[in-house]
Amino acid sequence: MKIVIHARHAELAEDFREIAHEKLMSMERFNVTIDRVEVEILHEQNPRQGKHSHRVILTSHGAGPLMRAEAAEFNDLAAFDEAIKSFELQIRKHHEKSKSHDRETLRNKPLADID
Repeated sequence: MKIVIHARHAELAEDFREIAHEKLMSMERFNVTIDRVEVEILHEQNPRQGKHSHRVILTSHGAGPLMRAEAAEFNDLAAFDEAIKSFELQIRKHHEKSKSHDRETLRNKPLADID
């Protein structure tokens, strides 16, 4: 998975790239095909938007489904944490839908196959 980070009107924390890479790579456990994730960080200059001045937008691209999550908080790491929760929920839902729940049990199998 390729991770592209765009910062617009914002300066990133020193460890933001490492944290973002670590958390997004943990999404591979759901076995959903995602080629690229774009992380866009926007900073609102208006001082009245203090509690929601940092906005993070996550967008996935690839053969799998298009997923998008957005969050606004007081700093870029808090906004990223909120966005990643929503992103993970979407990936988890897609993973659950793609599972095969039609399992063969011993009750459903014919007696000739049980030997």
